Amino acid sequence: MDESLAFCCMDICNRPFLVYNAEYTNAMIGAYDTCLTEEFLRAFAFNAGITLHANVMYGKNDHHKTEALFKAVAHALRIAAAPTGDGEVFSTKGMLG
Repeated sequence: MDESLAFCCMDICNRPFLVYNAEYTNAMIGAYDTCLTEEFLRAFAFNAGITLHANVMYGKNDHHKTEALFKAVAHALRIAAAPTGDGEVFSTKGMLG
């Protein structure tokens, strides 16, 4: 991920939504179409019932930006899916009045 920084925040709440902010210079990274990143994350969020915010903050190399974004999503998923003390996952769904 070198010079790139990506940020991800998610809530496993059964209210799927995607906010995606990433700009690429090239349409392709080798044989990989960069527009597939947003499509993959949308399918992931909607099929898993996740509200997902995925942002590439900065970077120059499209490969590094994509790698940073996927690593940020994986890290956020690990935290969001970790059981809390009561055996549930951390979510505010149903908590705010």
